[in-house]
Amino acid sequence: MMTSTNLTTRGRASSLPSSCTLSRRRLRRRASSSTSGPSPCRPFGEKQKFPISNRKTSSTTTKRRTTSVTTSALTSSSSVTLFLDAIFHTQSPGLEVASLVNSTVFLFGLPVLLKGLTGLATANAWFLGTAIFAAFGFRGYLLVCLYFILGSAVTKIKLEQKEREGTAEANSGRRNVGSVWGSGSAGVLCAALALAYPQYDSILRLGFVASFCSKLSDTTASEVGKAYGKTTYNSLPPFNSVPRGTEGAVSLEGTLAGVAASFVFAGVAALLGELNTATSSSSPLLAAAVCAFAAFVATTFESALGSLMQGRKGWEWLTNDVVNAIQIAIAAIVAIVLGAAL
Repeated sequence: MMTSTNLTTRGRASSLPSSCTLSRRRLRRRASSSTSGPSPCRPFGEKQKFPISNRKTSSTTTKRRTTSVTTSALTSSSSVTLFLDAIFHTQSPGLEVASLVNSTVFLFGLPVLLKGLTGLATANAWFLGTAIFAAFGFRGYLLVCLYFILGSAVTKIKLEQKEREGTAEANSGRRNVGSVWGSGSAGVLCAALALAYPQYDSILRLGFVASFCSKLSDTTASEVGKAYGKTTYNSLPPFNSVPRGTEGAVSLEGTLAGVAASFVFAGVAALLGELNTATSSSSPLLAAAVCAFAAFVATTFESALGSLMQGRKGWEWLTNDVVNAIQIAIAAIVAIVLGAAL
């Protein structure tokens, strides 16, 4: 016979869950938590595990970004290479490249330019330089720069002596607008024709070089003659002696210096490769000799024209700048005719 105490105890024991039931509940809870994703409240130090698909997406995005950056860098590098190639290796870079490069040179070289040119002349020289760079490239542009440097240098020779004698150039040798076009009009015309008719590029380069050969020869002969000429003569018969600085006058010292300057300039043009295909024989040395000869013919004509007409009544319009423009045009024409014949 059971006591009441035992019955009570049995009733309580049957109402409590067994250990198996508790274990099953715990397993169900763990299973549900694992399927619903990572718990927002993780124990300290436990790292959250992301799904593999998220890791792959992140890796793919990173690779795409890296590829995009690499492609942009290669594109930028290729653009710079093409631009530099257009500057240094292209025969005729065109007006866009020419204007950009010439503007940069003028921006940084303005203090030097203003020592040899007036402000308005500098602006006109920019147009001249841009046209020549567009048609004849970096090498042709270097030749114009060489002319400017050498022409400005010989103008400064014994400048104080020339100023005392009244034979120095106005503005202490600084060239004005007329001087710019008197020096470069033929070169710009050759450049414009080369851009319009590229099939005649080679022969027009010859005319371009000859025009600057002639002008440098004339400037050198005049400035050296006024500085060192012992005796100056009229360039026309009877070749009588005249004072230094007389229009059309020549001297032995000045003439030799002018011829040497034309050969130096033509030689530099040949070394730069500007005259490689200027003649049918494709001989740069022959082309350089043609330029020097054309320069001598043109300067001789300029001296005769100055002596015969310049300063005379009715010929007041025939200024130095006009005579110079005629001279360099003759040099270009002679060189082009000879170059086509050889």
